[in-house]
Amino acid sequence: MIFCDTSTLAKYYVPEAETPAVQERLDSEDTVWVSELARTELMAVFHRRLREGKWSEAIFRSVVRQFDRDELSGIWNWIPLTAETTGEAAQVFRTLPENIFLRAADCLHLVSAIQNGFSMIYTHDRHQISGARALGLETVMIVP
Repeated sequence: MIFCDTSTLAKYYVPEAETPAVQERLDSEDTVWVSELARTELMAVFHRRLREGKWSEAIFRSVVRQFDRDELSGIWNWIPLTAETTGEAAQVFRTLPENIFLRAADCLHLVSAIQNGFSMIYTHDRHQISGARALGLETVMIVP
């Protein structure tokens, strides 16, 4: 059972050097947990590739359909965003060291992981990594 953020989930669908290793690692898990926030962020990643001309409309639609099939099959287990989660994320910034760059969405991923008992997250986001460490989480980056 693992928790991954959007940067790892995106590599599952977007062809990059890490994609085969990410697919193999996530497919080998019984349960992959992800914050509900990742659903919207992932669609934004897909749309950005379409907008920037990296994907055709056909590829975009095909990847979205694949994601929908994966979601329906239960490959991803969604952790809901709650008022408690957003409140705790807001609280993090009150005590976060001033030298840590942490985006609001990344903080929501980290708090979701912590609230659900994870001590480690899978991420490929350098800002997420520093934020995770500041909050006492270990990080894993899947590389080929």
